[in-house]
Amino acid sequence: MEGLLDHTLRDVLTRVGGVDLCVTEFIRVTNTVLPRRAFIRVAPELLNNSRTAAGVPVRVQLLGSDPFCLADNAAALAELAPHGIDLNFGCPAKTVNQHRGGAVLLDEPELVGQIVAAVRRAVPAHIPVSAKMRLGYNDDRRAEDCAQAIEGAGASDLVVHARTKAHGYRPPAYWDRIADLRQHVRLPMVANGEIWTVADALRCREVTGCDRLMIGRGMVSDPGLALAIARHDAGLSDAVDSRAVPWAVIAGLMQLFWVGVSRRVAPRHRSGRLKQWLNYLRKVYPEAQQAFDELRLIHDPALMAQWLARQDVVAV
Repeated sequence: MEGLLDHTLRDVLTRVGGVDLCVTEFIRVTNTVLPRRAFIRVAPELLNNSRTAAGVPVRVQLLGSDPFCLADNAAALAELAPHGIDLNFGCPAKTVNQHRGGAVLLDEPELVGQIVAAVRRAVPAHIPVSAKMRLGYNDDRRAEDCAQAIEGAGASDLVVHARTKAHGYRPPAYWDRIADLRQHVRLPMVANGEIWTVADALRCREVTGCDRLMIGRGMVSDPGLALAIARHDAGLSDAVDSRAVPWAVIAGLMQLFWVGVSRRVAPRHRSGRLKQWLNYLRKVYPEAQQAFDELRLIHDPALMAQWLARQDVVAV
C-alpha cells in the first residue's frame, strides 16, 4: 500500500499483536543498482535485524521488469540481511503498469518466471524469495501459468490477491480462484483481498484452503483485526465481527504514529498523513468519524499535535 503502509504505520500496527510477518511498500528498480540508503529509506527495519520495534520480521519488496537488474539489486539488498525479499507482480497503478511494473507482467508468465529465478540465484539460500501476484491483468486466463512459473523459479511462497488489475479494488475478491491455483502448484500460498473482519478471514480460509492470510486495508481500518483472528484461532474468543481494540488504544496508537510521522515527514504533509489513516479508521470506529470531522480543515501540525494531546488514551 504505497504511500500509506510505510515504516511508521508498520511500527504502530505491529505493536497491537497478531501479525507474523510484514512486507514493505515496493522499491522500484529500473536500470541501476540502488544505493544502501534507498533500501533503508523504505525499510528502516533493516537497521534493526529486519524487524519492527515489536519484533515482527519484515520482507523488502522489489518491483521491476528487468531480471538482471532486479537480481543485482536483490544481491545488494541481501547484504543488508533482510528477513526476505518479495517481488511485486500485483500493483495495479496505471503509471507503474505503463512502465512495465506490477500487474502488467502477468501477461508474460515466462518473464515472471525469469525474474523470480534470477533473484533466487542472486541471493543466499537462507533468504526467502517470495512473490505477490493478482489473478491477471485484464483477465485471469493466465493465472495458473503465472503461479506455475513462480513456483518453478524457486520462490518460497506466493501471495495471491484475488482480483485482476481490471477489477481494481472493487468487491468481491474471487477467493475461489485461489483455490483453483492451489490445484496446480504445491507452493505455499497466502490469500489476500477483502478481509475486513474475523468472519471474512474464516470464510476466506474455507474457500481458498489457505491457512495464511495477508491483510492490508482491513488492518489499517481495524488495527486489532490480526489480533482478533489470532485470538479466535487460539479459542480465546468466539467473536467474528467485534473490534478487538478499544478506541482509547487507537488514540494512543495515533499519538505514536504522529511521533513517527513528525520524524520522517515534512511539516506541511504531517496532518494529511494522520487524516489519511483516520479516513480508513472511520470505516470501523464511529469515534474516528468524529475525529475526522473535527480535523478535516486543520493543516497546522501544531494544532494537530494539540488535538492529539487532549485525547484520552490507553498505551499499548
